[in-house]
Amino acid sequence: QVQLVESGGGLVQSGESLRLSCAASGPTSDYGAIGWFRQAPGKEREGVSCINISDGTTYYEDSVKGRFTIARDNAKKTVYLQMNSLKPEDTAVYYCVQDPDLYCSASATAGDFGSWGQGTQVTVSS
Repeated sequence: QVQLVESGGGLVQSGESLRLSCAASGPTSDYGAIGWFRQAPGKEREGVSCINISDGTTYYEDSVKGRFTIARDNAKKTVYLQMNSLKPEDTAVYYCVQDPDLYCSASATAGDFGSWGQGTQVTVSS
């Protein structure tokens, strides 16, 4: 089992930036895919972005393309989500997710990720 600890959420105004961090630990934390889901009040969880640990390829949900950037520091086993030009519709709880057997792509669903962090709140005011 992989442990995921998120940090970096907060309250910002529209157009500002935040960087989320997720530190992973555990015997399989260096394999598979790691990324972020989010859940807004009254809505289903949606995939935001993920990165394949083996080759660094990335996936972004359409609404965040060009604004969010995912990156992983292999030495620190930490994945970052740089969020720029934030919008009120980005308000949600953001969850770090990981699975050692997954190659992430547009078809990856919440059920494909076996490990989840506790979540961090991102609130964007207009």
